[in-house]
Amino acid sequence: MTTEPTRERTYAWGDPAVSAAEVMTSAGIDVLRGIAEGRLPAAPIAATLGMGLESVEPGKVVFTLDPAEFHYNPIGSVHGGVYATILDSATGCAVHSMLPAGVGYTSLDLTVKFLRAMTTTTGRVRCTGTVTHLGGRTALAEARLTDGADRLLATATSSILVMRP
Repeated sequence: MTTEPTRERTYAWGDPAVSAAEVMTSAGIDVLRGIAEGRLPAAPIAATLGMGLESVEPGKVVFTLDPAEFHYNPIGSVHGGVYATILDSATGCAVHSMLPAGVGYTSLDLTVKFLRAMTTTTGRVRCTGTVTHLGGRTALAEARLTDGADRLLATATSSILVMRP
C-alpha cells in the first residue's frame, strides 16, 4: 500500500459579528456591497469554500468559485454540498439585497437540480441569484450555476422566510 502525501490548506476569515452588526443598521444591499468591496467581512463559509461575491444589485447577486480538489467527493468531482451552498448563498443574498436595515431572512427550503459535473478543469464558475417574489413574510428566489462557457451546471429555487422586527 502506497501512502500518498497529505494535502493541506490554511485559510483565514473575518469576524462574522462585524457584518451581523451592520445588518441591524444598514440596508441589505449596502451590507452586501460592503462585503463585495472588502469593507466588511464575508461569511466564514465563503472563506471555507473559497467563494467570492462578485456583484450586487437590487434583487440580484453573483458569486464566483474556482473548483478545487478540496471540494471533491470520493468519486473525483465537486461534492453536491458545495453546489448547494453556493446556490443557497445566491438565493438568500439576492433576497437580502432587497431588505431594509434590521430585517433578517433564512432559507425555508432549497431545491437543487444537478445538471453537469464540476471538477478542477471546469474553471471559475458563477452563480447568479435573483429574486422572483418578495412578500411581507416570504420570498422566492432562484439561482443558476454556470461555467465559463455559460453552460448550466445546476439550478435551485428557494423559499425564504423574511424576519421583520
